[in-house]
Amino acid sequence: MLQPKQTNWVILAGGQARRMGGQDKGFVTFQNKPLIEHALETLRSQTDHIAINANRSIDNYSRYAVTFKDEFTDYPGPLAGMHAGLINMASDWVGFIPCDSPNLPNNLVSLLCNVVKDDTDIVVAHDGEYMQPVVTLMHKRIIPKIDAFLARGDRKIILLYKECNTVFADFSDYPNAFINLNSPQELEQFGTLL
Repeated sequence: MLQPKQTNWVILAGGQARRMGGQDKGFVTFQNKPLIEHALETLRSQTDHIAINANRSIDNYSRYAVTFKDEFTDYPGPLAGMHAGLINMASDWVGFIPCDSPNLPNNLVSLLCNVVKDDTDIVVAHDGEYMQPVVTLMHKRIIPKIDAFLARGDRKIILLYKECNTVFADFSDYPNAFINLNSPQELEQFGTLL
């Protein structure tokens, strides 16, 4: 069974944050601290190897952890950040979380690791109703598939998952874990829930 210590983790903070008015989402304040700090706190209790994928504010993010940009230009979405993480991190297995989900559980890493089998390419969190495509654990062997996928202009992560041996980790016991804060309205709405 894959052990959490055999994995490296990347916080995805490389998007354009259009719904947040273009403000760099990782530095949006939620409950008195930037969202990036919530993400780091979630992972630090579970793993020692954490980096950040960002395409701006690199110096600011670098104060928290090693930070690297997408290899692909024009913001092709979270898959470009995953691609960069797989290339830049040392372990065969690399996990990803978004910077804007401050309520992820403190056993997230082990829940994802527990379902890995020898032939698994990707593990995706599933909340019991929906898959959570950006909370994932990927093996480096899929790098050529991601290269080809992005090079041909595809962007939908779910389509890539269909091309790989993808399994799901059950997070149905954590119904509020995947609230993500995309807009000022959501910040306000969920501030009292979390």
